[in-house]
Amino acid sequence: MDEQRLLGVESDPSGPLAPRAGHFPAKAKSVIWLFMEGAPSAVDIFDPKPELTKRHGQTTDIKAFFGNPGPLMKSPFTFKQYGECGQAVCDQYTNVARHVDKLAFIKSCYSESNDHVPAIYQINSGLARPGFPTAGAWVNFGLGSENQNLPGYVVLGNTQGAKGGPHNWGSGFLPTTYQGTLFRSQGNPILNLQRPSEITQDDQRAQLDLMAQLNEEHLRRHPGEAQFADRMQSFELAFRMQTEAKDVVDLTQESEQTRTLYGIDNPRSQSYGSKCLMARRLVESGVRFVQVYSDGEWDAHSKLKENHMNHCAATDVPIAGLLTDLEQRGLLDSTLVIWGGEFGRMPISQGGDGRDHNPNGFLQWMAGAGIRGGQSYGQTDEIGYAAVENRVSVNDLHATLLHLLGLDHKRLTYMHNGRSYR
Repeated sequence: MDEQRLLGVESDPSGPLAPRAGHFPAKAKSVIWLFMEGAPSAVDIFDPKPELTKRHGQTTDIKAFFGNPGPLMKSPFTFKQYGECGQAVCDQYTNVARHVDKLAFIKSCYSESNDHVPAIYQINSGLARPGFPTAGAWVNFGLGSENQNLPGYVVLGNTQGAKGGPHNWGSGFLPTTYQGTLFRSQGNPILNLQRPSEITQDDQRAQLDLMAQLNEEHLRRHPGEAQFADRMQSFELAFRMQTEAKDVVDLTQESEQTRTLYGIDNPRSQSYGSKCLMARRLVESGVRFVQVYSDGEWDAHSKLKENHMNHCAATDVPIAGLLTDLEQRGLLDSTLVIWGGEFGRMPISQGGDGRDHNPNGFLQWMAGAGIRGGQSYGQTDEIGYAAVENRVSVNDLHATLLHLLGLDHKRLTYMHNGRSYR
């Protein structure tokens, strides 16, 4: 076996993460997925329902996931129309609201699970159980990375930890080379990356070369054990990242004006602003897929007004700053931006002033990558309970994402356990 092939180093044009052409011309080169963990309520942010306001306090036969169902509950927020498209946005997302003419709202999404962990698995992989490749892993597998010194798939995680853990950015049955790499938003983004001061770069290079030789000998005796090649590719990538990654994640290189644009000067938005700015720097450096988790949870079983006010305050300025910055740098045309959670929330109250989980109808929006902004697709019923027009499954959402990247989801397949998976 060729050592270059084993290691997947930068000089090998056939390495597993070498950039590859898609099935047809792409509109997007990269993806930034703004994942709102915990499930924000569409009827309280982007999709107001006048009928829900009119019928506030009426009882229904809608069942609650966690019990204690109450009557229909109007939104605690006020709405205003923005942009030429006239899209309504609540009074807590006024900065994002200024960009509605760039956004395409998918108001008829639905999912299969009303429990967070399987729903997050599904929004990431298309299936409501762990062990399957996530969308970022499929993109990494299909297109490779434009920068061999950085991961092709990066996750900027929830500071409180993601429900379901690493399965949410795993590669499933694909080689582990294609799984996501978790970066932290606080402190050192990449733990254990830098070599100890007593070890020189030449010493480390010699260690990696020796490990490569030993693994190559093992692979000759035991062909088909791909995990050894994957492991060495991981070591090699970490070695190369020691030089480039520390610059990419160094936000002090940005101007004060840019940091303010992302809300990094405000304690309420500092964390998500830092992640959004890091996401821009990553795609600017050639990273193909970046997922940006919100911090904490939008999971408002009670005190919805307080919960959503806090999360809107944390994410509104950073997201608006990201859209502005991408556009000013000419990156929005080639970057697909997605916003949304794992499901929606009920139109009825729970615990008096909260809302329960609702997989029957929820909202996502997309921007950039040739997306025609200022439009809405599909809708839920008159109270926002279930998607009723042009229903969009999570798999439909993934197929759209792949299509914009130049990949046909029916042709992007991998042989596993004797069958072709997609």
